[in-house]
Amino acid sequence: GLTVLENVTAGGVFGHARRWGQELNDYAHALLQRVGLPNAGDFAMTALTYIDQKRVELARALAGDPKVLLLDEWLAGLNPTELKTGIALIEQLRAEGRTIIIVEHVMHAIRSLCDRCIVMSSGAKIAEGTPRDVLADAEVIRAYLGTADA
Repeated sequence: GLTVLENVTAGGVFGHARRWGQELNDYAHALLQRVGLPNAGDFAMTALTYIDQKRVELARALAGDPKVLLLDEWLAGLNPTELKTGIALIEQLRAEGRTIIIVEHVMHAIRSLCDRCIVMSSGAKIAEGTPRDVLADAEVIRAYLGTADA
């Protein structure tokens, strides 16, 4: 399998800003530092914890300097400590002014990270607004939590 550094550099070959050679390696090392894995470049992916594998995924996604970052269930399966770390990483990216689209079922993360959210059910939008408003929406509650008469 690929090393951590090879995984991150693979993301730099594609995307908005393509890099090659030493420039790409240097940028990949900087991204690993940024996501909290400064010394993991030579490790095998299989040697990493789940949260550290997620960090590598994030670094790989950032390696192409995307204008919009899509995180699809990136926080799924994390324990509470890892979730806190993951949210902090996303908050850091958000503070840099990066546009982030998050597909997520971890409500704590949605409340913490999102200014606005859209809820879909069976492919159709059923609510849009602030996390607070959307999570209190009757249709959202019906679709995701059920009702007493269901």
